Amino acid sequence: MALLVIQKEKIKDNIKTLSNFFEKHNIQWSLVTKVFSGDKEFLKHILTDEVIEKIHSVGDSRLTSLRNLRAVNPNMRTIYIKPPAEVYADEVVEYANISLNSSLSTIKALNDAAKRQDKIHQIIIMIELGELREGVNREDLISFYEKVFNLPHIEVIGLGSNLGCMYGIEPNYDKLLQLSIYKELISARFNKDLRFISGGSSITLPLIDQGTVPPNINHFRIGEAAFFGVSPLKNEQFMNLHTDTFEFRANIIELEKKKIVPEGVLSDANIGHTADFSDLKPNDTTVKAILDFGMLDVDDADLEVMDKDVKFVGITSDMMVVDIGSNKTEEGKKKYHVGDEIVFKTNYMAVARLLNSKFIDKNFV
Repeated sequence: MALLVIQKEKIKDNIKTLSNFFEKHNIQWSLVTKVFSGDKEFLKHILTDEVIEKIHSVGDSRLTSLRNLRAVNPNMRTIYIKPPAEVYADEVVEYANISLNSSLSTIKALNDAAKRQDKIHQIIIMIELGELREGVNREDLISFYEKVFNLPHIEVIGLGSNLGCMYGIEPNYDKLLQLSIYKELISARFNKDLRFISGGSSITLPLIDQGTVPPNINHFRIGEAAFFGVSPLKNEQFMNLHTDTFEFRANIIELEKKKIVPEGVLSDANIGHTADFSDLKPNDTTVKAILDFGMLDVDDADLEVMDKDVKFVGITSDMMVVDIGSNKTEEGKKKYHVGDEIVFKTNYMAVARLLNSKFIDKNFV
């Protein structure tokens, strides 16, 4: 089976580096683990006491993942990082200390669930700042807050926003200042001091370094920087974080010299993605390798082959074909054999899908 190699010590070092960074800037943060989909092996390997001691909370967007977080560490503070479905209010209250919300009826359902469980459930109200994903419209925020802040089993602990995740709206000082101003408006109107202004995700990290984050922004929700070492705004390494945290290894299951251009009429029977053959001659040949994974496991667009001589040819449900040219080293020796591995670098979405595939082995090193 193809194998995803996870560099656990480098990931743990990234998390501790970010904790120190946020502490220096007087910012609390939540570690978002949704890329691992609640994988218990990951949780045990990565979320050790020394790693999470300076983290405010650990977050995920799936209830099964939060359930696994609690199973691994019952005392861990957890945050549900998307507006919950109303029907799952009881489970959200059971497994999450905090949730992000933008719907009045859902918050009322959470209040009823918290009453049944004899709990106080904390929420962060999300505000729409232009990304057009989750968030209360800005002009409705005051009346929205007025309807929820007196619910007996709900504690509003902050305001939040989400930028950069759907349309790629860039976070900047003006966007975050709007968020800060709404916190001040609520404080003045209702004499309530909200504890957190949750200013964003890994995409916003460079603004802290640049000193362009308003001082009231005191909470971040971070996943990609912790696990991949990058800020997705420009997909660049952040500080000195490790970026070589994952490696995908696929086995060569066939290695043959074959024609480059398929024979016959190309039809709609093709279910995968294939290369462009328009500039190639029908009788040209090359050495092709078949690898033991397919599009059910991962999107080839999210993989980058480490050997620059290896080129993508096509992918089906359970196999990938690559072109390895002459299959010769500079010394003229055979470069690859059946049973050898082709190594890929992975991005966030690749790791998320590979970890969800039951056909991919995982190895923590």
